[in-house]
Amino acid sequence: MQNQGAVTAITAKRLTLALAAAGVIGGAIGAIAVNHNNVVAANAANAANAAAQANYVAAPTPAPPAAPGSLAPLALPDFTQIVSRMGPAVVNIRVMGSTKTAMAGPGRGQQLDEDDPVSEFFRRFQGPQNPRGQPRDTPVFGAGSGFIVSPDGVILTNAHVVRDAKEVTVKLQDRREYRARVLGADAKTDVAVLKIDAKNLPVVPIGKSSELKVGEWVLAIGSPFGLDSSVTAGVVSAKGRSLPDDSAVRFIQTDVAVNPGNSGGPLFNTRGEVIGINSQIYSQTGGYQGLSFAIPIDVAYRIKEQLVATGTVKHAKLGVTVQEVNQSFADSFKLESPEGALVANVERGGAADKAGIKSGDVIRKLNGQPIVASGDLPAMLSIATPGDQVKLDVWRDGKIVQIGARLGDASEKVQPSERAAVAGADGHARLGLSLRPLDPMERRQSGIASGLVIEDAGGAAASAGVQPGDVLLSINGRPVTSVDQVRAAVGNSTKSVALLIQRGSDRIFIPVRIG
Repeated sequence: MQNQGAVTAITAKRLTLALAAAGVIGGAIGAIAVNHNNVVAANAANAANAAAQANYVAAPTPAPPAAPGSLAPLALPDFTQIVSRMGPAVVNIRVMGSTKTAMAGPGRGQQLDEDDPVSEFFRRFQGPQNPRGQPRDTPVFGAGSGFIVSPDGVILTNAHVVRDAKEVTVKLQDRREYRARVLGADAKTDVAVLKIDAKNLPVVPIGKSSELKVGEWVLAIGSPFGLDSSVTAGVVSAKGRSLPDDSAVRFIQTDVAVNPGNSGGPLFNTRGEVIGINSQIYSQTGGYQGLSFAIPIDVAYRIKEQLVATGTVKHAKLGVTVQEVNQSFADSFKLESPEGALVANVERGGAADKAGIKSGDVIRKLNGQPIVASGDLPAMLSIATPGDQVKLDVWRDGKIVQIGARLGDASEKVQPSERAAVAGADGHARLGLSLRPLDPMERRQSGIASGLVIEDAGGAAASAGVQPGDVLLSINGRPVTSVDQVRAAVGNSTKSVALLIQRGSDRIFIPVRIG
């Protein structure tokens, strides 16, 4: 559940990722009066939906004839019939949860002396049920959108819309309201399934997002800022977008106006079919700024089937850590273009390890599908099933090698390793680094004679800017080639250490405070 105005921190160099669901914190949602057209009866809506599923196409506005030698002018679509026929199957979702807040004292958080007469006043009139300094539950409200996919009340929405919700209310276009049950939610793909106790409800037809084309007209219906049944339209800006967050989805990018409250609502094509779930926006303010992202319905429906059947979703994993292939890496590995997923680390005992994948491999294809950006690989794997057999095209030693692998289960824990942490004399991981020696191929390809590959970074090192895939060359000016040398160097330091890091073609010193 996302609070209104809750967005990730804004940096000067890039836009921040903001979830498009929002609500009001600490009070009831502001009532916004909206005038509605006459409500379409349920039976009439079902009949209309059936007609819409018969390859309905939005009627275009006539365009003037094209000039000789030019492309035919494009006709603008008429979305009115899609709105009237599909609108009744789009719902408004309100959620209520709670958060723990600590009472610092009366007024604006000031502490009063127990002998102060004002303190006695607050004790009398606020009651003793919440002793000073102890946390209490504060109501939190949020809102979003969704759409009905089954006449018996199955609804699709975003997982972040109902996250941590204690109560979920679904409001239909005809103003009826139902208490909803969350059948399941998958944070990795941001898909959730709700169920209300109702029958003969209008439903949306489901299309194929794989057939969507860049430049195609699309339409969104939802409840931005609590304004029920709001309609916005635009075009598909791009497909297969990987975003810098924890999601494993290749999004549909559009310029459809999506704002807080639109999350979980449907994205329609001109045939009136749902081809995506509106999920995220890029914004510096928390509001729409021209970029919105939708989860492809092909992905969402696979997740929906698992959630309805079991309430949970199993995701597959290959067991590798990958990074982007830039031009420098492409030149080093003699690749024709900077494309693919560079394997920085292979999880010991995982699917990739068993298949023979190594650090320094560049995965170019998965089951024949090209991998352009490194984010394409986890997105492809997210819709696979543990145990699936996959075929990988891997660039190794200047040529393509085909490797077969059986995918593992992403819910399984990584096997513990002796090199899992660099500890000081007190036995605690003071740097927060997971290290291993460079293997011969990595030394040959990188030109680094010796060093330790940083498989994972956390704690003090991560806060200082150390990243997985970096190579640790020295500590405080002394070369390191083993975990024992690192442990000794850290153990002899009391406040900070200077790490010499190789990152790509650059070498930089990074100071890390360990005191």
